Amino acid sequence: MAILALGINHKTASIALREKLAFAPEQLPNLHRQLCQLPGVDEAVMLSTCNRSELYLAGTPSQQEVLSWLAKQHQLSLTELQACAYFYDDEQSLAHLAKVASGLDSLVLGEPQIFGQLKSAFAMALQTGTVQQELHPLFQSGFALAKQVRSQTAIGKHPVSVAYAAVSIATHIFSNLGACRALLVGAGETIELVAKHLVEKGVTDLTIANRTLARAEHLAQQFSAKPILLGELPDQLHLADIVISSTASQLPLIGKGMVETALSRRRRRPVFMVDIAVPRDIEPEVAELNDVFLYTVDDLQQVIERNQQTRVEAADQAVDIIDQGVHHFRAKRAERQAAEQLLELQQELQMRAKAQAKRHLKYLQRGQDADQVLPKLAQAVLQEMLHPAFVALRQGDDQQRQQIYQQLQQLLGLNLEQKGE
Repeated sequence: MAILALGINHKTASIALREKLAFAPEQLPNLHRQLCQLPGVDEAVMLSTCNRSELYLAGTPSQQEVLSWLAKQHQLSLTELQACAYFYDDEQSLAHLAKVASGLDSLVLGEPQIFGQLKSAFAMALQTGTVQQELHPLFQSGFALAKQVRSQTAIGKHPVSVAYAAVSIATHIFSNLGACRALLVGAGETIELVAKHLVEKGVTDLTIANRTLARAEHLAQQFSAKPILLGELPDQLHLADIVISSTASQLPLIGKGMVETALSRRRRRPVFMVDIAVPRDIEPEVAELNDVFLYTVDDLQQVIERNQQTRVEAADQAVDIIDQGVHHFRAKRAERQAAEQLLELQQELQMRAKAQAKRHLKYLQRGQDADQVLPKLAQAVLQEMLHPAFVALRQGDDQQRQQIYQQLQQLLGLNLEQKGE
C-alpha cells in the first residue's frame, strides 16, 4: 500500500487560486467519503487553511485522477492546477507532513497555528472513518516529530505569525495604538492571537464580530472586548481605526460600499484593514479607496521575512530531526509490512500442514503405528513445502541452480558446504 501527499500552498499558488481551492468546513465529511470512492483511494485526510489545501491518501491513488477530482470540485482548469501542485510519495509524505506540522513550510516560519489545524483535520478524518492502518501511524509520527522540533529547537520561541505581522504593520501606521479602536471579524485561533498582540501593544477598545454571538462573547471575555454579530458590521465599521478579519466565510463580508459609507461617517479619517482570510473577507476593490490601507496575507510576506531570521538556524536543526524521524518511520513501516507478510506466509503454510495432518490422521485411525505414520507426515509436509524450489532447481541452468541452492540454504538456516568439509 502506498501513501501520497499532494496539494498547493502559498509558495506555489496565488491567493486567488488558493481561495478557489479552499473547502468549507461543513463540506469536509462528505468530501472525505467522496475521495475514498475514487479508484485506489482507501484512506484520506484533507487539510484546508488560508495558505494551503492538501490531501493525504493511502492505497494505490492516481495523481492524475485525484487532481481531476479536485479540479472538478472547484470548476478549475486541470492544467492550471497541475502547474502549481506538488506531490510526495510514501516516507517523503511524512517528511512533508512533519515540516507542515512544525511550521517549517508555513508562510511564517515556525508559526504554531498549523499544528492545531492539522490535528483538527486528522480528527475530522478519524470521525468520518477515512483513516486506517496507513495514515494513522503517518500522522502520529508527524505530530510526534513536530513536538520534538518544538521542544528541541528555538523554532517557536519568537512571536512571528500572520497575526503578529498584521499588528506589526499597524504600529507603523498609527503612532499610538493605545488610542485606536480595533474591530476583529471572526473568533478563531488567528483572531485570538491578533487580539492578544493588540492588547500587548496597548489597545483597550476592542470589538469582536462573529456569526454566532456565543463564540464572540467567549473570546471577548478574555480581552474585555465588545461582542457583536456579523450583521452589525455596517453600523460598527465607522468606529474602527483597525479592522482585521479572519473567518471561514465563502463570500466577502465587507464590501466596497460598506467601507465607503464608513469612511464618510469617519470624515475621511484613515482606517487600517487586514484580510487574513482565504477566501477573502474584504472585497479587493476596497483597496481602491483613499484613506484605506488594505493588506492581505500575501502582503504580510515582507514583514514576516524581517521577523523570522532568528528562526532560520533552528529550521536547519529541525530538518535534521525530521530526517532522523523519517528514517525511523521507514524502518518501522518496513518491519510492520514484513510482519504482515510473514503472518500471511505462516497462515498459508499452517493450512497446508494441517491438510497433510488430516490426511495422515486416517492411517492412525486405521490402527497403523504412530512411529510409521509421523515420519511419513513429516516427509509429506517437507515435500509439499519444497516442491516449487525443486522444480526451479531442475529447470534452471547451472548458474540459476547455484543461486537458488544458496538462497534456499540461507532462508532455511543451512550451511551444507561447511557440513561437507
